[in-house]
Amino acid sequence: MSEFWVKAAQLLLSLSILIVLHELGHFIPAKLFKTRVEKFYLFFDIKYSLFKKKIGETVYGIGWLPLGGYVKISGMIDESMDKEQMAQPPQPWEFRSKPAWQRLIIMVGGVTVNIIVGVLIYIGIFYVNGERIVTQELAPKGFSVAQSFKDLGFQDGDQILKVNGEDFKDLGDLNRYIFLRDVNNITVAHANGTEQTISLPEDIGMRMFKSGDTNPFNRWREPVIDTVLPELPGAVAGLQKGDVVVAVNDVKTVTWKMVQENVAGNAGKEVAITVDRNGQQQTFSVTPNDKCKAGINNYGKEYDGKFKQLKYSFWESLSGGTVFGYNILVDYVKQFKYVFTKEGATQIGGFGAIGNLFPGTWSWTAFWFNTALISIILAFMNILPIPALDGGHVMFLLYEIVSGKKPSDKFMEYAQMIGFILLIALVLFANGNDLYRAIFG
Repeated sequence: MSEFWVKAAQLLLSLSILIVLHELGHFIPAKLFKTRVEKFYLFFDIKYSLFKKKIGETVYGIGWLPLGGYVKISGMIDESMDKEQMAQPPQPWEFRSKPAWQRLIIMVGGVTVNIIVGVLIYIGIFYVNGERIVTQELAPKGFSVAQSFKDLGFQDGDQILKVNGEDFKDLGDLNRYIFLRDVNNITVAHANGTEQTISLPEDIGMRMFKSGDTNPFNRWREPVIDTVLPELPGAVAGLQKGDVVVAVNDVKTVTWKMVQENVAGNAGKEVAITVDRNGQQQTFSVTPNDKCKAGINNYGKEYDGKFKQLKYSFWESLSGGTVFGYNILVDYVKQFKYVFTKEGATQIGGFGAIGNLFPGTWSWTAFWFNTALISIILAFMNILPIPALDGGHVMFLLYEIVSGKKPSDKFMEYAQMIGFILLIALVLFANGNDLYRAIFG
């Protein structure tokens, strides 16, 4: 099976599980409060269903359009826009007849389940697989540093000693931590043996995002080519796996990061790459394509499998998985601010981007880890105060509870319609970005 179909299968299975569980979060409290649920669907059944069966008062089914799922609750203005039902007098089994607090519980049920599912999966992963971390001993040559961080005082070969004055548990998580958390200073040991505490600007996260340096610290990689992609400029010029890059445009390179930085920014321009091949130096003329890609890389294969494996008891997994899930949610919320920048808008992704979270070969550990991540992301996205999302209904219910006034059905219909149009536009934009990246790189 090709890599594409392996990823697609994992994505479909993951979303199917999460959609069913999310809708159960609405279904169960609705039933507890004696509210009639007319439909429970995985995927959308526009015009026809792949499967359906009525049990009691509810039709359970699978639609053909895999863009989500839904439960149709009687007496509720939702994506079905059932105006005929809403024109009838309210019935005691309908959503609109229930107290506001019951309606609120029904609406937050899906998001609550998504959070719980994500945390439970992380707890399970911690218990079964433990945690892999990168310690100083596993980065003996320190880190290669992006130029933007060299301007702050960091140097190639730096060892990370402390972050905000405290020992840092997992150096493999350092970049994400700097990007999303409040990091004020980092203490390093330079290659010459001196120690220095370097202060970071308050807006370091935004600076990293706008410059594209979201991974400023990388374990030291020798300037050795371990991958040459066929038909791209490097392969066409004659570069080979195993070549040691000595210089780029006569600028000496001692780390792979320096190779990347010296090649970047030369789209369409000829670059002289000097390599050591079997003890002899040769120079090749390489012209990176319009995306600055030369088709050569060092993926750090020397570090494959080089992690410290931590094992946890059940109780340690319970706390560790819960804290990990909480941090994932907090980090995603913080990261959301970047969406409202010019650079962020171009990086919004749809199903293609989500599918690429999964590896090209089937891995149950990776599958469940990414399913937990998607579950928490879905919880946050669904609680946004946008009409047609759960958060939109919650917003209007909170208004009703505080003010004592219920928005009119006509207002709710218009709000639902506007929200639905916004969501469709967002889905088209996100998946359009995926398509553009697939075509133009």
